[in-house]
Amino acid sequence: MSDKALRLIEEKAVNKSGRLIIPFFLCREIARECGMPAREVEALALVNGICPSRYERNIGTFGMEGQARLLRSRAAVLGCGGLGGWIIELLARAGVGEIVMADGDVFDENNLNRQHMCWEENIGMSKAEAAEYMVRLVNGAVTAIPRAEYIDEKNAFDMLNGCNVAIDALDNNKSRSIALNTCQKLGIPFVHGAIGGFFCEAGVFYRDDQPFWEAEDVPDRGIETCTGNPPFTPAFVASVQTAEAVKILAGLKGQIKGTLLWFDLQHLDFQKIKLPVRH
Repeated sequence: MSDKALRLIEEKAVNKSGRLIIPFFLCREIARECGMPAREVEALALVNGICPSRYERNIGTFGMEGQARLLRSRAAVLGCGGLGGWIIELLARAGVGEIVMADGDVFDENNLNRQHMCWEENIGMSKAEAAEYMVRLVNGAVTAIPRAEYIDEKNAFDMLNGCNVAIDALDNNKSRSIALNTCQKLGIPFVHGAIGGFFCEAGVFYRDDQPFWEAEDVPDRGIETCTGNPPFTPAFVASVQTAEAVKILAGLKGQIKGTLLWFDLQHLDFQKIKLPVRH
C-alpha cells in the first residue's frame, strides 16, 4: 500500500516557492484509499521530499527528516491540566504522531484561570477526554490515547512502555518519582516541569540524573499551595518543555542535559542549575 500511497502523493504534489507541497486534506484522502494511518502518509511524503501543507512553517526549524521523525514518535503527557493542556496542543500542532494523555481528574471551577482546555461549559468533564477531543480538532492525523487515570506503581510501566519521551505535567512529587523511576528503567527521557506563582522550572532527566525532589526535606507539593498559579506561568514553562521534547523526538541539536532551568517571571531572572548524578 505504501507504493500506491507514494504514487498518489507524487501525483498530487504541487511546486510552491521551490518546494513540493501536498495539501493535508489530500493526505487524508490517500490514507483512507490506501488503508493507512494519516500520520504514516504524511511521514511517507516527507521522507520523499514532499511537505504536507500543515507543516510548511515547521520545516525551516525541524527539517523534513525531523518532521517525519515526529510523526513516527510517541510521547506521554502525564497530567492534562495547567501544563498538560498546553503541552498536548503544542505536540499535536508540531505533528507528534501518538500522544498518550494521562489524568484521572475532571475540570473544576478553579481551573478556569489557567487550564487551556477548561471552559465554563465543560466543568466536570474528564481532562483526558477533553484532551482527546482537542487533539482531534487540532490535528486529525495524530493518534490521541486518553487514559483517565493517575499514574501509579501499578500502571506506570504499561502507560510509558513504547513511548519515546515522557513529559511531566504532574502536581506532586510522589507521582513524579514513580514516573521518573519508570522512565529511567525503560531508558526514556523525562521532561520535567513545575510551576508556582511567578516561578517555574524545567529540565530533562536521563537514566543517571537525580532529581532534587528526592531529598528528605522536600514536600510533596511546592509553593503553589500558597501562591497558586496565574494564567501565564503554565503556558511559559509548557512551551519550554515542549521545545525540549520536540528536540529529543526530532533529533535536533541543543538538548538540555544535566541541567535544571529555573525562571522567576516577576523579576525576569533565569538560572541554570547542575543536576546531581546517582551513585
